Amino acid sequence: MDAVIAIPLQLRPMRADDLQAVMEVEPRAYDFCWSEGIFRDCLRVGYSCWVLTSGDGGELIGYGVMSLGVGECHVLNLTIRPECQGQGFGRHLLNAMLNIARERQAETVFLEVRPSNTPAVGLYRTLGFNEVGIRKRYYPAGRGREDALVLAMQL
Repeated sequence: MDAVIAIPLQLRPMRADDLQAVMEVEPRAYDFCWSEGIFRDCLRVGYSCWVLTSGDGGELIGYGVMSLGVGECHVLNLTIRPECQGQGFGRHLLNAMLNIARERQAETVFLEVRPSNTPAVGLYRTLGFNEVGIRKRYYPAGRGREDALVLAMQL
């Protein structure tokens, strides 16, 4: 059963002035996180970058980055502030991003996820993503490398 979100949310395009707040969350959410430079590059090249905040410009709850090409979308980053996880915000953010991808005529969405990230894998599967491959030794890990599940769904 999904959690009911009881606060108003705002989804808006990520801006460079959001990066300080993003970088306060990113290293708390991941052992091997993106750098500020990666986020800056995503903004610079025009990737579809979004922030989810509480209310009208309130606290940063999460953010997502996706690339959109001819008929395809690749979710590159989907992050919810650790203390806000498990409350339905990830589902809300991903659904909003999938709607944006549909509006931009994407037909297929791809993403990679660590098999050890069972909450994320569960979320993706409940939204209709299916495993289409494995990228061997894709992610850095505490002891070497971890494979990535490649998931996809048709929009």
